[in-house]
Amino acid sequence: MQYWLLKSEPEAFSWDDLVSAGEAVWDGVRNHQAANNLRAMMVGDRAFFYHSGPRAGAVGPHIIGCCEITAGAETDPTDETGKWVAVKVRALEKFTNTVPLAVIKTEPALSDMALLKQSRLSVSPVT
Repeated sequence: MQYWLLKSEPEAFSWDDLVSAGEAVWDGVRNHQAANNLRAMMVGDRAFFYHSGPRAGAVGPHIIGCCEITAGAETDPTDETGKWVAVKVRALEKFTNTVPLAVIKTEPALSDMALLKQSRLSVSPVT
């Protein structure tokens, strides 16, 4: 099993949106490296759900929960060209205490995370 980080603006698609949907297509990714990461995802892999902007009751970007990949890479239904991919995810657990980016940055064991090295990448591996 691999672990990933999925970033979303909470105004565009939030943790609560995922919970409400039950299962959702993670679509709209238009970066080659992020798309390659989607292609590498396998059913059963886990992903941290990261709100990349603040939301009511939260201060700044943070990891809010954990979700599971329920379907591997398929053609993104929002892509008319057919070259981009999407996966399906479902919510597993909302964290009692979110993990702010500021805290992630202070943890030496996480210093090589793509989140910190390539901050604009919307889908990245977690090692």
